[in-house]
Amino acid sequence: MPNSLPGGLGHVPVAVYSCAATAALVREAERRTRQYADARHWHVAGAWFDTDPTVPLDTRPGWAAMTGALSSGLIRGIVVVGASHVVLDAAQFAALGVLIRDRGGFLAEATPGPPRRAPGQQVRRRALLEGAAGWFPYGHLAPEASW
Repeated sequence: MPNSLPGGLGHVPVAVYSCAATAALVREAERRTRQYADARHWHVAGAWFDTDPTVPLDTRPGWAAMTGALSSGLIRGIVVVGASHVVLDAAQFAALGVLIRDRGGFLAEATPGPPRRAPGQQVRRRALLEGAAGWFPYGHLAPEASW
């Protein structure tokens, strides 16, 4: 089955990965990474995790299984909830991204983007809602209802 349809539309198979000490943190990380992938219309082909963050990345069994899926072509990308699940700092995360890109994949961090608010957006939204509700701040200018 092809990974993408002609014209560049289609699903991108990705894996979600987390490494946390407790099962609750692993579940929360998986939930957030799945939401991130779903928002981008990526198909989550699998979820891998490890439970000991102190173990080096290259010796973690979950990470090894996932990179095997990447090498075999089952997945095209890896989504982590935060860089801290795989490395210690931003420079290491960038280097890991380059390594994965050299293997034909990509690495994504499931962080929310900045809030999309323009100056005055709150005031405009309020005016629109009030207008839709039939309340006009300039009541004397509103046409009279004749029903």
